[in-house]
Amino acid sequence: MLQRITAYLLIVALVSANFSRFFIYAGFELNRNYIATKLCENRNKPQLHCNGKCYFMKKLKQAEENKSTEERQAQKNLFQEAFYNQANKVTFYNVLLSVTKVPNHRIALPQQIRDIYQPPRLA
Repeated sequence: MLQRITAYLLIVALVSANFSRFFIYAGFELNRNYIATKLCENRNKPQLHCNGKCYFMKKLKQAEENKSTEERQAQKNLFQEAFYNQANKVTFYNVLLSVTKVPNHRIALPQQIRDIYQPPRLA
């Protein structure tokens, strides 16, 4: 039972994070009259026909900025420093390179001189 509740909570958390723009849009559509009359920056200028769209765009921009800052913070949290606490062993070898014999497989080119092909001439 506890596992099922935990699974549902995780699903809701993932959906709410991925559909934040949808929730903002739904909230704007449900409260359009209130936003247009009380929260709109251009409520005193009815000739612009803003109807709260400025507030809606501001909220979308704010949500995008929050998402980008969360992503940057997650990137910072992924960074880890490694500390290696063993003495380094440096070994020097007297022979650095060993010469190996490579078999000599050369391609035998023909020794005959042949005429170079020439295309037919137009008369």
